[in-house]
Amino acid sequence: MEKRVLLAVVLSFIVLYGYQAMFPPPKPATAASQGQGASSAQPAPDVPAQPQPVEAAAPAAPPSGSASPVVADEADREIVVENQSVRAIFTTRGGALKSWRLKKYQDASRQPLELIPHDAPGGHPRPFTLSVDDAAVSATLAQALFRPSAASVNVESAPATLTFEYADASGLTARKEFSFNPQSPYVVHLSASVNQGSNALVPTVQWGPALGDALHVNSRGSSDVPPRPIFYQDGSVTRVTPSNIGTVDSKEGPFGFAGVDDHYFLSAAVLPRQVPVRLHYESVAVPAPQGTTTAPAPYVQWSVRFNGAPAGEAFFMGPKDFDVLAAIDRELVKAIDFGMFAWLVVPLLRALKWLNVYVGNYGWSIVLLTVLINVAMFPLRHKSVVSMRRMQEIQPEMKSIQDRYAKLKMTDPARSKMNEEMMALYKSRGVNPASGCVPMLLTMPVLFAFYAMLSVAIELRGAPFIGWITDLSRHDPLYITPVLMGLTQFIQTKMTPSTADPTQQKVMMLMPLMFMFMFIKAPSGLVLYWTVSNAWAIGQQYLTNKMIGPAPQRSVRPPAERKVKNAGAGRSEQASKERK
Repeated sequence: MEKRVLLAVVLSFIVLYGYQAMFPPPKPATAASQGQGASSAQPAPDVPAQPQPVEAAAPAAPPSGSASPVVADEADREIVVENQSVRAIFTTRGGALKSWRLKKYQDASRQPLELIPHDAPGGHPRPFTLSVDDAAVSATLAQALFRPSAASVNVESAPATLTFEYADASGLTARKEFSFNPQSPYVVHLSASVNQGSNALVPTVQWGPALGDALHVNSRGSSDVPPRPIFYQDGSVTRVTPSNIGTVDSKEGPFGFAGVDDHYFLSAAVLPRQVPVRLHYESVAVPAPQGTTTAPAPYVQWSVRFNGAPAGEAFFMGPKDFDVLAAIDRELVKAIDFGMFAWLVVPLLRALKWLNVYVGNYGWSIVLLTVLINVAMFPLRHKSVVSMRRMQEIQPEMKSIQDRYAKLKMTDPARSKMNEEMMALYKSRGVNPASGCVPMLLTMPVLFAFYAMLSVAIELRGAPFIGWITDLSRHDPLYITPVLMGLTQFIQTKMTPSTADPTQQKVMMLMPLMFMFMFIKAPSGLVLYWTVSNAWAIGQQYLTNKMIGPAPQRSVRPPAERKVKNAGAGRSEQASKERK
């Protein structure tokens, strides 16, 4: 039984430390350890002492001596593209993306979330900037005023396109066509061409720093994953920590998708045809905010180069929502890190979203789903408790057998008799020592899966529960639920039958306190699940105890006392025979 208790403790720690290993908190990075500079296609800029807004990041003026524009816009202006989920702003300066706000997700100021960093250092390219092998041509393309096909684009009811064109007297021509579809609000299809006279140039699609800025700021000091490179190749997903970007700064080959992700969002090129491309990643250091000395986690700048000019290539910028990603490409859902129990996480996530359709509150949906899962596992837990009770009943006899062989060494052949006596005891009392542990182990995959789901499900981001809990993806600001979790786990541990010795039982009673401090900064949705599970276990333990009754009190006499009694019984039997 001691082994079973220790196994339960070890498995509990595996759950906690597995979560910490899969979702480590972001580490502050110093400017010296983080790579700086723009893509290899452009000259490296100087990083200013303080963050600058994105408006200051664009090059200010075309280089002296450049050819006169033939097809161009008259001034730097903004083109708004809007659908039901996104409000995007393109700029004629470079025909690039300036802003990409998600209407259904909010930042800390309760404004639509911006995915284009506004606090990144200046000098880095904006998304969809084109560059070529010739640095001078790349500079011209980044600074040119492209002529747009429309002043604004509405994509709420029908597909639409936005075209940017540029040409100058040197024979340089460039064209970008962005296609939008209301059925895929987070996807942009890009077709682009660059020609120098009669020569077609192969452009690289520069993205610049990806994913920020409100999300980037909010993730500091929490367990959220900071921006990091991600790509899907050869049937597996690679996620690179910011400190290891140098090991994958350039990658070539066929990819299913590639880009940058963080805890809840993804910016990536979707490549279902598995066409060979060249990827490039760089770390972009962010200076520490005024009044602080700790720099936030770096941004990640990336680019992708196709074998030829992009022709309808898809780029995704949006939430890591399972249904959203699956509607675009089935392999894209692998961008969500569900862990080794993904096969179980997905049904649980679908069940949670289905319940929320009727409940309308993800907190109560978690409570209801937890109850349903515990109802399904009731027979297994009941069988485990009953088996543990039987083991508890025969514990004095087991202890007596162990004491008789305690002085023998483990290598002593006579010690095998102890095992024989133990098995005979199990058989005579109808007890299976594994029956109390196996049902508990069968519930572990559900525990792991629920843990993984609540840790990464974007549905909980910004989802309120009751009163003081306004975001289930963040920790409880008043720490009420962690305290309730520790209290319920203490009661559950005290009620659970145990065959451990008094010292081990005292150690086990400290576990709830340790769990409470481990979960103090955990997402409140996760703590809510654990608390409800503990409360259910308390109720089930009480019901089971009432069904099977109190444990009978048995005492085993010391071996010397049993020998005296047996000897007396032998003499009485002999005297009886003689009288006959």
